[in-house]
Amino acid sequence: MAQHWQEILPIDRYIVAANGLLHEYDRKVLTFLYQPLIGSTCFSLYMTLWTELEENRLWSESSTHHFLMNLMGMNLKDIYEARLKLEGIGLLKTFVKTEDGERSFIYELHPPLNPEQFFLDGMLNIYLYRKIGKTHFARLKRFFTDQQKPEEKVYQDVTRAFQDVFASATPGSLQYLQDVSEDIEEAGEHTQFIGRNESNPIQIDYRLFDFDLLEAGLNESLVPKKALTPKVKSVISNLAFLYNIDPIEMKNFILGAINPNDEIDIEDLRKGARDWYQFENYDQLPSLITRTQPAALHTQITEPKTQEEILIHHYETNSPLTVFKQFTGGVEPSNANLKTLEEIMIKYNLPPGVVNVLIEVALRKSDMKFTFAFVDSIASHWARKHVKTVKEAMELAKNNESAQNESKKAGKRANKKPIRTELIPDWFDESTKTAAVKGYPQEDNSEDEAKKRAIEEKLKAFRK
Repeated sequence: MAQHWQEILPIDRYIVAANGLLHEYDRKVLTFLYQPLIGSTCFSLYMTLWTELEENRLWSESSTHHFLMNLMGMNLKDIYEARLKLEGIGLLKTFVKTEDGERSFIYELHPPLNPEQFFLDGMLNIYLYRKIGKTHFARLKRFFTDQQKPEEKVYQDVTRAFQDVFASATPGSLQYLQDVSEDIEEAGEHTQFIGRNESNPIQIDYRLFDFDLLEAGLNESLVPKKALTPKVKSVISNLAFLYNIDPIEMKNFILGAINPNDEIDIEDLRKGARDWYQFENYDQLPSLITRTQPAALHTQITEPKTQEEILIHHYETNSPLTVFKQFTGGVEPSNANLKTLEEIMIKYNLPPGVVNVLIEVALRKSDMKFTFAFVDSIASHWARKHVKTVKEAMELAKNNESAQNESKKAGKRANKKPIRTELIPDWFDESTKTAAVKGYPQEDNSEDEAKKRAIEEKLKAFRK
C-alpha cells in the first residue's frame, strides 16, 4: 500500500463537485448523526469542501491541496486519511486524472442519508447507539422525528385534480410550445439540471460472505431458495459484517426469521442477530473501528525482503482478529479478549497495526494470557507516546525490553554482598578519644599514661 505522499501532493489540483444539491438540513444530519462516527476532522473536511461550492452550484473553482492545507490548518497526511474515511462511509467519491505529468482530482460530495434511512439502516444506527449511548440516541431520534399527521379518515379529501384546474392549450399556441421545446434542447446540450440525488445506504460486498455454504446448510423444505431475495442477501451480508457472524451461525437466525409464507422477515432476522450479539457480549453493541492499518500510516511501501519487513507488512495488512488467531494457533479469542481488543482501539485510538504489535507483546510477556489490566497498561503507555505506525510500536517494544533486561542485571548486581573497602572517616578518631575519656580501654597509650603520671607527681611535689 502506497504512502499518502505517493497518492497526493500539495501541488495537485482538485475541483469539488456535488452529486445533487446539498440542503441546509444535511448539516444537521452530518453534525449529529455522522460526526460521532467519523470524527471532527472528517466532518471539517466535508464542510470545507462543501463551502467551496458556490450557492446552488454543482462545481467549484480549481484549487491546490496546499490551499486546502492552509485553509484547514492541517497537514496533508491528516487530510488524506480523513478523505478515505469519508469515502468509506459513502459521503465522498474521488476521481483522479494524470495528464502531462500533472495530477488533478475531482472530489464529488454525496449527501448523507436522510434521518429515516439512517435510523433504519441496520448498521450505522447500531454504531451510533454504541458510540453515544441510549439516552443521547433517544434524544437524537426525538430531534429528527415529529408527531404523525392526523388520520386521514377523520378528514375528507377535497383536493382538486389536474384536469379540474387546468385546460389544454388551443391549437394556435402549439407552435409556440414547439419552439420553446427546441430552445430547451439546444441550451441543455452541455448542461445538467440542479437537483437532488438521494444517497444509497452502505452495502457490504456480497463476495465477503459465503452464500454457497449458507445455502448448503439450509434445508430446502424449511427455507426455499427463493426466500433468499437480493434484499435479504444484502441484509445478511451487512449483518455478517456488523456482528462478525459466519454462515453456520447465520443459518440459525434465518430459521428463526421464517414466516408462515416461507419468507424471511428482515426485522426478525436483524433482531435475532442483535440479541445474540448482545447476549454474547454482555449486552454491548459493536463499535465502528478501522479493520486494518490505514494506508496513510503504512511504512513498508516496497517489497519486503528481511524478516522484519515481512512482519511489518503482515501487521499493516491484517486485522487484529486475524493476527490474534494466527498467534494463538487458530484458537478463537474469547468474548473477554474481543472486548479488550475493542476497548483499547476505541479508548486509546490506537491504529489496527499498532494493536497487532501489542497483541504479540502482551501474549509473549504473559504466557499467552490476554488480561485487560496488562494490555490496558501497555496501550495507555503507547497512546501517551503517540505511537501510530507498526515500526514505531516495534521499536518502542524493543527499547522497553532492553530497558527491562538492564534493570534485571542491575538488580542482580545490587543483591550481591559488597566488600567494605572504604577509608575510615575522620569522625572515627574523635569517637575513640571520647571513649578514652569515659574510661574505655585503648591500645598503644602506655607513653601517654607515663607522661600523665609524671606530671601528677610533679604537681604533688609543688603543692607540698
